[in-house]
Amino acid sequence: MPDTLTLLAAALDLARQGLPVFMLGRSKRPVANCPDCPRDDPDHDAAGCGHLTCHGFYAASRDPDRIAGILDAVPLGLLAIRTGNVAGVAVVDIDPRNGGRIDPGLMPPTRAVRTGSGGWHLYYTHPGGPLAAKVAGLPGVDLKADGGYVVAPPSIHPRTGQPYRWIGARPVAAMPPALIERCRPADGSAGVSRPSRPSRPSAGQPRDGFSSGTAQAVPAARIPGAGGISSPAALLAAHLAAVADAPEGTRRTTLYGAARGVARMVAARALTPGDAYAALYEAGRAAGQTDRDIRAAIRGGFRDESVATEGIAA
Repeated sequence: MPDTLTLLAAALDLARQGLPVFMLGRSKRPVANCPDCPRDDPDHDAAGCGHLTCHGFYAASRDPDRIAGILDAVPLGLLAIRTGNVAGVAVVDIDPRNGGRIDPGLMPPTRAVRTGSGGWHLYYTHPGGPLAAKVAGLPGVDLKADGGYVVAPPSIHPRTGQPYRWIGARPVAAMPPALIERCRPADGSAGVSRPSRPSRPSAGQPRDGFSSGTAQAVPAARIPGAGGISSPAALLAAHLAAVADAPEGTRRTTLYGAARGVARMVAARALTPGDAYAALYEAGRAAGQTDRDIRAAIRGGFRDESVATEGIAA
């Protein structure tokens, strides 16, 4: 495990390059909020909170003194970079375990990290506008942009014990048009109607209290203050589209991944927990998943992003 001085040097170097950094826990999950920062308080401004380690990527900073304070508070965690418009970068996240690979025709050489699990993080300049959570048509290839983050070198992967490493010294390249096209939300960012909610579950309906609908249904109601997410409706639609487009045999895993992305939107106060759960549940049903598997995938995704599901999931 890198010592604190090594992590601090790496963090300050990234900050000098304009990248906002923060610390995760040792399991790649955000550090828990302090008692003064409850996640479910709509009056608490996560983006404006001055605490060093609360609210996940909202704690990210380029200020050297603040970064030093974050490292003092979380000396044994993993260094992370907030992605998206606020950082000026979008990171293509390639996971070979799920079939991901570098596509040279789409992904020109750029600043790159070899991840601790054997994958790749390819850094590109954020092209502006809404971006999806996945690169269309490429299994095992996600996109970390607005409302996201990536683990940064020299952190150690908690499962493999291997370090994240910068490969080469290329500058961050512009995202080419073909890649941008694959990273845009499938619906072109237009919001659609909110799924209906009956006041009481009918026979055969899950106790969560949400009615059936379409996987493309996106709640229109959002909590004010989207926290750097340029188009919450488009981002949610992209997560749901990934579930709808997933090949048979991968849908539960894809639903779990979508739940993690949507949970980050909830943490960013771009979406209410109830609306998030409703949209994910409908996507799971439309993809042919059982009630039990849907609930497990959603609970797991929210849990792994440290977002509470109490009161929204049976």
